[in-house]
Amino acid sequence: MSFNRALVKKHAEWLAARGVLIGTSSWKYRGWCGQLYDESRYLWRGKFAEARFERDCLSEYAEVFKTVCVDAAYYTFPSERYLEGLAAQVPADFRFGLKVTDEITIRRFPNLPRFGARAGQSNERFLNADLFASAFLKPCESIRTKVGVLIFEFSRFYSTDYAHGREFLADLDRFLGTLPKGWPYAVELRNRPWLTPEYFACLARHGVTHVFNSWDAMPSVAAQMQLTGSRTNPELVAARFLLKPGRKYEDAVKAFQPYDGIKEVNQEARQAGADLIQEAVKAVARRLVLLFINNRLEGNALETIAAIIALALRDEHPEGLEPPNLPLSAAPEFRGELPL
Repeated sequence: MSFNRALVKKHAEWLAARGVLIGTSSWKYRGWCGQLYDESRYLWRGKFAEARFERDCLSEYAEVFKTVCVDAAYYTFPSERYLEGLAAQVPADFRFGLKVTDEITIRRFPNLPRFGARAGQSNERFLNADLFASAFLKPCESIRTKVGVLIFEFSRFYSTDYAHGREFLADLDRFLGTLPKGWPYAVELRNRPWLTPEYFACLARHGVTHVFNSWDAMPSVAAQMQLTGSRTNPELVAARFLLKPGRKYEDAVKAFQPYDGIKEVNQEARQAGADLIQEAVKAVARRLVLLFINNRLEGNALETIAAIIALALRDEHPEGLEPPNLPLSAAPEFRGELPL
């Protein structure tokens, strides 16, 4: 399905009024010019100004979508100035998904150039709640009303990190128990065997959301949704559609750049996203649902979102996917309050 900007905007607003926010993982993709972005807005002396685009395009993004996942926060602790700069570009009902900086979630630094001398070394700051509160939460305070979810993304652990999943779970349980209350926390796990009833029970006990995630060595989102207890927080549901299970990140980058169109349809992922939307819209109790779609799932997150929305609303709005001719008050309304 092609990306109809006006129609997606209309449906995104309709869904947002019901607590369902759908958006992308990051937003600075020039390949989206002509779909989401008007390239002429970023010209300087007749040439495309990359710096202007990266600085200003979030405001144009927020004309259509009500949420985005800020991947940049994963690589360095975000400053208050940076976060306020993002918040200034979006409306009051916009919600950010923020990936917590890996300084908190990595137990042993990978052998990657960006870690320098720390590569291969143990991380003494792993699951340091005090550091998280001071270096991550404190800057977030200034944009708290626009924070939709804070995601602790744990990359795949190996036997050198934890011999058994229960050892990680014990550390996670202690960490979650010491976090400041009142924030929308979520955990994204990359160890398939650790998706156990005990893991889900731990998150539920702390009111923390399990992030359904489509990733290389993980079960599909649809399979995770079928696991007993996987909806660990009745007030917040989150999903990130990142990669087709079984595909390496680097392979997806090579195959799908510059992300200007669909290269491969993933019908199972689309249906899972649609099912999460339908589940939320039909629920009696209102909840906040955040869905983040990555370019590396199919090649173009915008067209994937259009397809997911079309699939989700097909039965309810068969006539051109038009929302029903009813005032929003006819359905339980989500007014934008965070489920804290």
